[in-house]
Amino acid sequence: MTVAARETTLALLASRSPDATVCPSEVARAIAPKEAWRDAMPLVHAAIDGLVEEGQVRLSWKGRPLAVRDGPYRIGHATRPS
Repeated sequence: MTVAARETTLALLASRSPDATVCPSEVARAIAPKEAWRDAMPLVHAAIDGLVEEGQVRLSWKGRPLAVRDGPYRIGHATRPS
């Protein structure tokens, strides 16, 4: 399911404007059965960690960049628009 989390994250970002972000819970809700999305969160976090390491996404919280996932976060495109 980690592959699904990666693919879903990238698909959600691709469907949004370049400056938009995605909540990790959106990814979990998209890949897990309705009542079990919270159980998918560790897989989502692992997938996001990999995408950050690969430079495919960036993390932020309240508009401030995060180098690593720590506490609440949003997922954004790897580069911000000019």
